[in-house]
Amino acid sequence: MSSDSKVTATIDFSSDGKHWGHLSIPHSRNASAWGAVHLPVISIRGGQGQVMVITGGNHGDEYEGPIALMKLARELEAGTINGQVIIIPALNFPAVMAGARVSPIDGVNMNRAFPGDRNGSVSSMIAHFVTEKILPRADAVLDIHSGGKTLMFSPQACYHKLDDADLTLRAMQAAMAFGAPITLELVELDAGGMLDSTVEDMGKVFVTTELGGGGTTTPETIAMAERGIRNLLAHFGVTSGKPVPCQDQRMMHMPDTDCVIICDDAGIYEALVNLNATITAGDAIGQIHFPEKPERAPVVYRAARDGVLIARSHKALVEPGDFLALIAADR
Repeated sequence: MSSDSKVTATIDFSSDGKHWGHLSIPHSRNASAWGAVHLPVISIRGGQGQVMVITGGNHGDEYEGPIALMKLARELEAGTINGQVIIIPALNFPAVMAGARVSPIDGVNMNRAFPGDRNGSVSSMIAHFVTEKILPRADAVLDIHSGGKTLMFSPQACYHKLDDADLTLRAMQAAMAFGAPITLELVELDAGGMLDSTVEDMGKVFVTTELGGGGTTTPETIAMAERGIRNLLAHFGVTSGKPVPCQDQRMMHMPDTDCVIICDDAGIYEALVNLNATITAGDAIGQIHFPEKPERAPVVYRAARDGVLIARSHKALVEPGDFLALIAADR
């Protein structure tokens, strides 16, 4: 893979000060033969210190990240920091503008496009530029997610257990510093092509979040995103002060495959328990009804392990292969 990107940036990431700009991604199409996609990016650099890259909108129907990062970019000034903050409020800009999980241009899930390809589609070119030109500058990366239109999460900051024990520890400490009610050692269901693993393979700290869902926001989830971002800036010494701790923070993990419940039927899903409910193996967590055969009894889905329900399907109309629930255990 060539490091010579086709994407250009209107700002110099090595310059001190606060700079508003964009990435220009070539996109020749019927409506614009020599056109491009402009993806906003902000660099704020002052003094000596660590470099944080913070992204939102990796999936276009998750809004806590874009909102909190636009607010942060307007408020943060170079004279108040030691180091650098590179902010990408809408990493998959076309998806954010379309309110869709994946890009309407190429149908690509940005968080499966890394490390990207300079000769690929728009999403792949964005991933390639970020991999080659932005991530090498970073000491730590925060990628803000929520559940989008189809999932609902108990607010959580997440890290991964890695072969590198020291990097795992530093990521765990950073995730704890974010200050969400749950800090989860996350096992990905589909890890290929993720920003997460690209950052971790470079030996850098990576933290992600799941702050709600349903394709919307709440005052609580926005406040949590804003507080968590500032907590991490303080944790890495980019800003002064100390992180504001979360009271009664819960450390959790996914110890086995029984944590995840996947749908085997097509119908209308009825959730039977709320998020944060304590679950015992065998408990009914939901059931699927069949509107085409109303006389048919619903299929009940039961927990395969003890734990706490920390994520569930937000949509009611489900089909085989859909995610239904995540049950995590205390560490």
